[in-house]
Amino acid sequence: MPEYLAPGVYVEETSYRSKSIEGVSTTTTGMVGPARYGPDDLVPDLITSLGEFERTYGDGKALAFGNTAKPVANFLWQGVRSFFEEGGKRLYVVRVFRASAGSDGRAHAYLPTNNQSQKNDPGTLTLEARFPGAAGKMRVRLTVALGQNVLGMNEGQTTLGAVQAGDIVWVSKPGAAGKAYRAESYFDQTRAADMVRFSDLTSAPPLTINPGSPPDLVPGTDRVQVVTLTVSAFSDDPAALPQVWSDLPLDPDHERFRVRDSFSERFGVRPPTLALARSLPIIVKLGSNLTDGLDVLDVLDTYSAGRLSAALDRTASTDADRSIDILLDGGDDGDRPTSNEYRGKADPGSTTKTGLKALEDIDDISIIAAPGSTYLPDSNDAYKSEVAANINLLINHAQQMRYRIAVLDSTNDQSIQEVRAQRAKIDSTYAAFYYPWVRVMDPITGKEADMPPSGFVTGIYARNDIERAVYKAPANEVVGGAIGFEQLLNKAQQDVLNPEGINCFRFFEGRGFRLWGARTASSDPEWKYVNLRRYFIYLEHSIDKGTQWAVFEPNGERLWANVRRTVEDFLFNEWSMGALLGDKPEKAYFVKCDRTTMTQNDLDNGRLVCQVGVAALRPAEYVIFRIGQWTADRKV
Repeated sequence: MPEYLAPGVYVEETSYRSKSIEGVSTTTTGMVGPARYGPDDLVPDLITSLGEFERTYGDGKALAFGNTAKPVANFLWQGVRSFFEEGGKRLYVVRVFRASAGSDGRAHAYLPTNNQSQKNDPGTLTLEARFPGAAGKMRVRLTVALGQNVLGMNEGQTTLGAVQAGDIVWVSKPGAAGKAYRAESYFDQTRAADMVRFSDLTSAPPLTINPGSPPDLVPGTDRVQVVTLTVSAFSDDPAALPQVWSDLPLDPDHERFRVRDSFSERFGVRPPTLALARSLPIIVKLGSNLTDGLDVLDVLDTYSAGRLSAALDRTASTDADRSIDILLDGGDDGDRPTSNEYRGKADPGSTTKTGLKALEDIDDISIIAAPGSTYLPDSNDAYKSEVAANINLLINHAQQMRYRIAVLDSTNDQSIQEVRAQRAKIDSTYAAFYYPWVRVMDPITGKEADMPPSGFVTGIYARNDIERAVYKAPANEVVGGAIGFEQLLNKAQQDVLNPEGINCFRFFEGRGFRLWGARTASSDPEWKYVNLRRYFIYLEHSIDKGTQWAVFEPNGERLWANVRRTVEDFLFNEWSMGALLGDKPEKAYFVKCDRTTMTQNDLDNGRLVCQVGVAALRPAEYVIFRIGQWTADRKV
């Protein structure tokens, strides 16, 4: 309450209208599944195109799981591709990975010092793929770059250009082999200033620019060049451009503006930001004996059998002469993930989460799917229990989060009797079940292949909401990426499947391939339709977010009236757009928030109870025309 203590004019702001509710997004999707590369324990990032997905999670090549007889199609990539092609706009992806016994799945390379054994050498420099996966078998090129000569003369005094403590420099003298030194700062008594000198970390005196007899460094004849490293990472796709990082200092303790910026710091185990953690493809680990940049340069020279130091000593050397190529090896796709990986876990000692648990903290998601989680290769019954568990995980996740619907795939190569048996084990108002798999022309193999429906369905959901509205049933929609279906269904077959809540894909002559069903996997007739469930999710989530301002407000008549007006304005807008049944607003919805909805016990315990009822639209699933004969003189 404002205070008025001195005479004067007081100008105050006030509001004469109710708060507004903004409708939430209904198209943002979350997908879970194995990929060729990428993080499996980082907070998911928003993806808006297939290209963004590939930059983080790799391409669509098949996955070679250790516990399967032959490679398995990259269903997550295929699902993401279908999602965007069918009209999806926003997607969160969580990669799941299951390490094989005795392997963490990461490709690596060891650079020993002085040609000693690799893993047992404490001075080993290790390059490792940041994430597990066969796609981590990349080629890394390390190029030692030489800067311009920083040794010069100014007003009769020898000067150094841009050199700072921690820099590694290459000093060349006429008639002698060049040598690497480490720059260190010291106080120069002669010049009464902080200066830089060069040490080779031995007992030999450091080189300075102080005049001596003879002088350590002579401008015009001697050269001092700063040594940096350029890192280029080439993926296993020969058509892809490499990622390049230039001008990286060699010394682990090198700082610029009090921030460490060395080669090993840039590619450290724990990057400073999530964006770098997702985008940096490799990890650099320095052995206990590699304490400075001279040691790192020595490791690179040893790995090149002295070719690197010889190239540094030649003024006309090229980048190719000063480069070494290292192949990371040993990476693999692990074993096929089980329900444990899809479920995920939250590490209590950190903020990392995996699997479906990683999607729990993202409020925007309204659709979830796991393309490929129901795949059974070669009629393999060993994974059937895992398929059922994966379906239940998606359902439980959607029910727990409340404002999401799970898009469930049937298993591949199923007969009608088999898919009915699979559907019979499911009952949820927060899930929808789809059959059969969709046949596409696979851009990876150039052949026809059957893909799980969920990628197409989630994209159709998004397209339906954008072009029409969330209250319109996402059915009778063209499947743009389809060239066929795993099984062509006729009307008699769908007459059996549709009443059981199995949403079918159908082919219609002259109308193409279409999604021809919009029922939930529920036995409750009140929540029979997908659009009804999704529309109530939209209403509930919008009202939830749009009325947070009411928490801790004085719980009285003024607040109740404000809440009523807020919700009524939102529902009136929905009715005017055609989302609710009724020719008048009072027939389409009601909002009650007064003494009739709350007891004194509610008020004493801080509860505000608002009752909202809406007349939602059901889809015209059966369009019936009754046609008969009549005579012209007969009145109907």
